[in-house]
Amino acid sequence: MFNELTSFKNLYFAYKECLKRKRNTKSAREIEPIYEKILWKIKRELENKTWQPKPYRAFVVKEPGLREIFAADFQDRIVHHALFRIINPILELTFIFHSYACRKKKGTHLAVKNLQKSLKKYSKYGRQVYFLKADIKSFFTSIDKETLIKLIERKIKDGGVIWLIKKIVLINPAKEATKTGSLSLFNKLPKHKSLFWAEGGKGLPIGNLTSQLFANVYLNPLDLFIKHTLKAKYYFRYVDDFVILDTPARKLENYIKRINGFLKKNLLLELHLEKTFIREIEEGIDFLGYIVRPDYILVRKRVVKNFKKKISKAEKKLRERILDHDLLRATLNSYFAHFNHANSYKLKEKFKLKLEKLLNT
Repeated sequence: MFNELTSFKNLYFAYKECLKRKRNTKSAREIEPIYEKILWKIKRELENKTWQPKPYRAFVVKEPGLREIFAADFQDRIVHHALFRIINPILELTFIFHSYACRKKKGTHLAVKNLQKSLKKYSKYGRQVYFLKADIKSFFTSIDKETLIKLIERKIKDGGVIWLIKKIVLINPAKEATKTGSLSLFNKLPKHKSLFWAEGGKGLPIGNLTSQLFANVYLNPLDLFIKHTLKAKYYFRYVDDFVILDTPARKLENYIKRINGFLKKNLLLELHLEKTFIREIEEGIDFLGYIVRPDYILVRKRVVKNFKKKISKAEKKLRERILDHDLLRATLNSYFAHFNHANSYKLKEKFKLKLEKLLNT
């Protein structure tokens, strides 16, 4: 496996994947004229096991909530993609169907669509159905690295590949990271959401492709526990957000206790109990930016509110001639793509004329 990982062919395809949506960044433009030289250098360092991750760039984003992002150096992202290309097909076989994050032909829209299908099926004939909505407290900053590596070693046996995984996982990304963007946002971020305050041996950086894959590996035992031990038929997870449909409500109350116990004992995690609750499905399930009901799907109010803010900011920037029309169009299209997966005809019509006028400014 390690020979395949370090092959020039694999590194080349990893490089091409890194270029997607990043071609116009400064780091990509600097490497492009000499990419072959860079790939051969990475290949030698991996083969000789002298490769070392470079310092990260850290910044905080405000949407959909305050989150700390760690951006790896472009050359390191090539290594991450090269590793992902080799180990993902193996790890993918171990995941349950209804785990939707960072998986080919999955994603938020399919998760929401399948959740609605199950709501329709399970609530037939007037049956009263409840849902448990939960997430895991400080998930990415609480992942125990040694536990993660043990889980990976159950499926990946190649010593060279494990060496590289440890290089990526065991590093402390906050140690030499450069803070960028609005530095005041770092002070607004709760300590439990920051790797700068994480316990030793804990936490993966949000922003790495490998972190997204390893998050699925880490929570796969939870998926199997819920499906095979609790026998929950209707279970949907996207990263650390998950939904279970069942009846009666007391059954879901028991699930909360058993799931929290499993998390604490086996994964050194715990449920965010303030964000864990049981409701009747008629109230709608707030999941991945949508409100999901058996007969229709609505766009979440916070998404619409953020969209309005984007439009207001765009109007101001266009007046000041500091906004590119193509960038604006891409942003607006992403929101409309989100709206298209809901019953949002009236919502789209409401904004359509205003957006046409804005784009023609």
